[in-house]
Order: sequence, then C-alpha cells, then structure tokens
Amino acid sequence: MITAVELGLIYAIMALGVYLTFRILDFPDLTVDGSFTTGAAVASISIVNGVNPYIATILAFFVGSLAGVVTGLLHTKGKIDGLLAGILTMIALYSINLRIMGKANTPLLGETTVMSFLRENKLLGTPTSIGLMVLGCLVVVALIVWFLRTDVGLAMRATGDNEEMIRSFGVSTDNQKILGLAISNGFVGLAGALIAQYQGFADIGMGIGVILIGLASVIVGQAIFGQKAIWIACIAVVFGSVIYRLVIQLALNAGLEVNDMKLISAVLVVIALILPQWKGFSKFANRIRINGKAVAPKEDAVKTNA
Repeated sequence: MITAVELGLIYAIMALGVYLTFRILDFPDLTVDGSFTTGAAVASISIVNGVNPYIATILAFFVGSLAGVVTGLLHTKGKIDGLLAGILTMIALYSINLRIMGKANTPLLGETTVMSFLRENKLLGTPTSIGLMVLGCLVVVALIVWFLRTDVGLAMRATGDNEEMIRSFGVSTDNQKILGLAISNGFVGLAGALIAQYQGFADIGMGIGVILIGLASVIVGQAIFGQKAIWIACIAVVFGSVIYRLVIQLALNAGLEVNDMKLISAVLVVIALILPQWKGFSKFANRIRINGKAVAPKEDAVKTNA
C-alpha cells in the first residue's frame, strides 16, 4: 500500500498537468498519452548516456512542453479541432519515442537516477520517501497556484471560462492555449521521467491510458474535496491521484489481474462522475470539507472590467 501511495504522489504531478488543460483551459488534450512516454524516454536515454539524472529530468520537462506546443500550434494556427490535434501529436510521438530510445524498452538498472539515494539507503517504501514526495508535490502545487494568480495565469483562466470575452479585451487566446498546453505537458513529461526512474525502465507503452489516470485523479479528488479555490482544487487533485492508486491496489489485492486496470480506471471515473449527483454523497463530501477545514472564502471570479 505504501508503494501505491508513492506511485500516486508521482502520478499526481501528471494529474496536475491534466488539471491545467481539463479544468483551467477546458481543452480535451490527448497529447498526454504520448508526452508521458516522451518524458520517460528522454530522461532514460539521457541517463544511460551519462547525463546527470537531475538535468535529464529537467530536460524531460522541456521536451514534454515542446509536445504541448505542437498540439497548441496545430489547434490554434492549423485550425484543427483540439481533440484531433492531441490525437495527431500523440500518434506522432509514438514513432518519435521509438527513435529517441532506439528500441521499445530502455532499462536503467545499475544507472544513477534521482531515486538512487532512496533506493540505496532502503528508504523507498518508507514514510521518509512518502514525505519527500509529498514535499515535491506541494512545490508543484505552489508553483501552479502562484502562476494562476499572476496576470498571465488570470488570462489563461479567463480563456477557459469565456474565450470570446477575454479576446474582446485584447488578450491573445491562441497564445494562452499554447502556453497552457506547454506547461501541462511539461509536468506530464516530468512525471513520466520520474516514473521511469522509480520503476527502473522506460517502455514505449507506458503512456497508454495515462490521460484516464489523470482525469480520474482530477474528478475523484474534486468530487470529494471540492474546488472552491485554486489551491483547494490542486490539493484535491493530489489526493485524487493517491486515492486512485489505492483503489487500484485494493482491486489487485482482491484478486483482479493487472490486465483489468484499464477497466477499473474506467469504472472509477464513471462512479466519480455519477456520485456527485447523489444527495447522500454530496452531504458526505461537504462533511469531509468542513471537518478538514478545507472550506475557504471563495476566490473572486475572473473579471475584466472595461
């Protein structure tokens, strides 16, 4: 179960990226399935070739961002539907990822990674590793919350809320979409790099279905903890990711096979979408928020006055 929590915290970084496009930009980005593997591939092949693992991980972020920029350009400049633009980039990334790795699987056994310190000191699977990963997630949450409260972040939120309105005030919604997709896929690529180093290899198929994991984390977390404020919504995504991995682990412990994970994910998302409509669940969720003192003054809506 501790391993499930660790995986949930790493995947939370990817889920926060999905949150930026799914909730903030209101953009159905399927690039995630490809950029996740791209981050893992770039980090793995860089480490194998002697690059410092921390630099390799940062490089994975920027390459993931580049994938988001491509999707953004296809959508904004190429006038291609957002869903189709993401699919096209995702398909192209499959071949690109194979080119990067040179094969379908790149092992990291015996290589120095960002997880080496924890692994060598037998700290993985302990409260210490969980504490460090929680700290990492909080840093990412803090960066996202800070960014979304800047002028650029407010413009991005307004783009997702009412694109025509914010465009009428001279804001380039195309640039906001490209920037949002770049940041989102950057975090996705970063998560892919960390997962590859955690499990000890990068695989060409490791990104399949990642968008579903991200959506499940966002929907489950916010269904339980709400999203009255940006910081609450982001923390809810982190909790949702951990809850998702725990549910998967419980299902596997109950006798289901690894091949059933995608089915479990789909069922979990369906339940998360349906439950909030049930009055009994709404009362339960509200009780959790009150008991956890998660209720904060509602943030002012994004407004632009002439």
